[in-house]
Amino acid sequence: MASASKKNAARPAPTPVKSQLAKTPPASRAPSVSPRGSAKHAETSPPAAATDDFVTAAPLAAVQHSARVTFEKGVTESLAVFAQTKTSAEETVSAFEVGFTAAKDGALAFNAKAFEALRANADANFDFLKAVFAAKTLSDVVTLQSEFGRKRVETTVRQANDLSALARKAMADSVEPITKQVAKSFKIAV
Repeated sequence: MASASKKNAARPAPTPVKSQLAKTPPASRAPSVSPRGSAKHAETSPPAAATDDFVTAAPLAAVQHSARVTFEKGVTESLAVFAQTKTSAEETVSAFEVGFTAAKDGALAFNAKAFEALRANADANFDFLKAVFAAKTLSDVVTLQSEFGRKRVETTVRQANDLSALARKAMADSVEPITKQVAKSFKIAV
């Protein structure tokens, strides 16, 4: 027992918890809050922590404002480009519709002209056959044949020229609105 009392005598007596709290300054006892919201035990005074929060909040607000302004500018520019593209697309569609309508009208006119030429050629062939059957001599048949051949060549050349002119006109009428729109679109884009 004597050894046990020596051990207790060598050890200092524990101090109460209240006395330790009284000796420490209040700033070190209270946890301060960082800008991210986590509690930290620092030995800084509250005014310094408030200054840190202000320093980090000010640039954050500036960055948010700058991002908002940039985003709004981008949205405005995108809407303007979209409106311009939509208008250009509508004009292009209209030009193609006009071009296709002109092509359809040209094809109908070409077909009517070709059918008219076909009918004229058939009538000329029947007239030639009637004349051959009505001929009395072989020399009349040869004369009719040479005259018919000459007229057929002249008529075929004239019909081919008419059809080619009609085809060129139909092609030009159908392509003209499209080429004008393409030229207009590239002038806008450039």
